Amino acid sequence: MSGPDEQIAVSRFLDFNRAQWAKLRASTPLPLSEAQLKDLAGVNERMSLGEVEDIYLPLSRLLTLYVGAMEHLHQTTETFLGSSAPRVPFIIGLAGSVAVGKSTTSRILQALLAAWPDHPRVDLITTDGFLWPRRVLEQRGLMERKGFPESYDVRRLLRFLADLKSGADEVRAPVYSHLAYDIVDGEFLAVRQPDIVIVEGLNVLQTGSGRAPMFVSDFFDFSIYVDANEADIEQWYIERFLTLRSTVFRNPSSYFHRYAELDPQNAADMARAIWQSINLVNLRKNVLPTRERAHLILEKGRDHAVRRVRLRRL
Repeated sequence: MSGPDEQIAVSRFLDFNRAQWAKLRASTPLPLSEAQLKDLAGVNERMSLGEVEDIYLPLSRLLTLYVGAMEHLHQTTETFLGSSAPRVPFIIGLAGSVAVGKSTTSRILQALLAAWPDHPRVDLITTDGFLWPRRVLEQRGLMERKGFPESYDVRRLLRFLADLKSGADEVRAPVYSHLAYDIVDGEFLAVRQPDIVIVEGLNVLQTGSGRAPMFVSDFFDFSIYVDANEADIEQWYIERFLTLRSTVFRNPSSYFHRYAELDPQNAADMARAIWQSINLVNLRKNVLPTRERAHLILEKGRDHAVRRVRLRRL
């Protein structure tokens, strides 16, 4: 028998290895082809149909069950109140480090969830659009802190999410250009009462100092954290930087055009310096501490494949 002072470790998560998780796909059909998957994968992101079948189809099934349960809960509340409320979207938050594969994960989930007949309208919003404009970041000396919590117009993001959850007919999100490294002035993405909205960003699970009356994650019905070892993410970041150096950076309009003429070794050194001085600091200080707040954690191996899935207990 345990003594009165003995600690009992209780995990908040159910753990699944790849094979265990893959079985939870059940009979969920695969709606994507190789060609479609290629269009969804990000720069240097290795993604196979086998990965989709083993990891993302079970996840799409789980999320679809959650969406159905949430709709039933709304109906129950309406019955209790004796009145009808506006239809609101199911919001999924997706967090993780720079270069860990958040964008690819979001696009694949968007495509899979939209293939389910009960919720065909799935929108994807990235929090890049809610960064302060470059001129504001420059004025505040935050260009080297881009991606840190203080570089975002959090009030604007909170208002966007609040409007979504109020059932507004149309909500507009600002558009970000990775080429210009800035908000596109006067351009917006219109979100018109979708069934599901995926909100992808570095710090979407952060709670801040605790003084704020609400947080971005307060609006999420489900949240996902994409995880990997720091050394692997650093390598992926460098590989992506080298690929962009020989492609997008060569565009004279690119904010990073100055890196296009670097030789491979100097480019790799520059990428490593940027990673270690900015992105790694942000990961350790602001992003990684939010991991345990997620409903589900996808743990990736060096080959980008998910090797472990952790699902928070109800």
